[in-house]
Amino acid sequence: MKHTNVLLAGATGYLGSYLLKALEKNQKQVVAIVRNPDKLKNTNENYVEIKQAEVTKPKTLKDVCKGIDVVISTVGITRQKDGLTYMDVDYQANLNLLEEAKKQKVKRFIYVSAINGDKHRNLKIFEAKEKFVDALKASGLNYTVVRPNGFFSDMKDFLNMAKLGKVYLFGSGKQLLNPIHGEDLANKIVDLISEDIEEISIGGPDILSLDDISELALEALDKPIKIYHLPDWIRKFIIWFLRTFTSVKTYGPIEFFLTLMAEDNIAPSYGKQKLKNFFEKSSKL
Repeated sequence: MKHTNVLLAGATGYLGSYLLKALEKNQKQVVAIVRNPDKLKNTNENYVEIKQAEVTKPKTLKDVCKGIDVVISTVGITRQKDGLTYMDVDYQANLNLLEEAKKQKVKRFIYVSAINGDKHRNLKIFEAKEKFVDALKASGLNYTVVRPNGFFSDMKDFLNMAKLGKVYLFGSGKQLLNPIHGEDLANKIVDLISEDIEEISIGGPDILSLDDISELALEALDKPIKIYHLPDWIRKFIIWFLRTFTSVKTYGPIEFFLTLMAEDNIAPSYGKQKLKNFFEKSSKL
């Protein structure tokens, strides 16, 4: 499928920007839809066309899937802004795109969710994402649901703590995960265009404990290893408190982070990039 026409939604985000580069490199014809075209510089007009559209506004998506073989959506919000909720974006905006894809009978719809989302529908972020996954599975289109582990960029929270000379963890610190760099994930997603896989979890090459990640962050900043383990009831209390006394805008991302950090999240390993190198590079910025 060398001459595949791909529609990419979410091209200005962390993963989307790597996906655009990976699609260009693989000589895919790409239509990137963006809310603000000024945010995206087109460096390769032979392969990339930028169209202005807002996934939250169905009228702007009219005929956007004409001539498209594969839709890739990384559309979603971690932190709610612009008055939009998870349901507005992670569910409804993707659904608007899916409706257009169905009209044009695209060959495949690839949607990027997150690891173990199907097991955590009680979390506000996943409630919306998984509602869309249900709609995608019922759409009649060929689909792939991608469930990446945490991104390297998410691990910067450890680096930010390490800058203060101490890292605080909940529980034992032995919880395992294998985060992945956006570039490695993007390359794998491009491979999935020609593979008939309905659901896939993807992680990075190294399985690390939270203690390991904390050590890497402190070492990258030349700080002594100071890691403090807080009792797990504090984590549970924070989630309860925020759910009870704050809006979903405040508690959504924290609930997501604190829940996933309390358990092992290991996905099949892919890619070459190491978190150690990412921390070392980021610490110099």
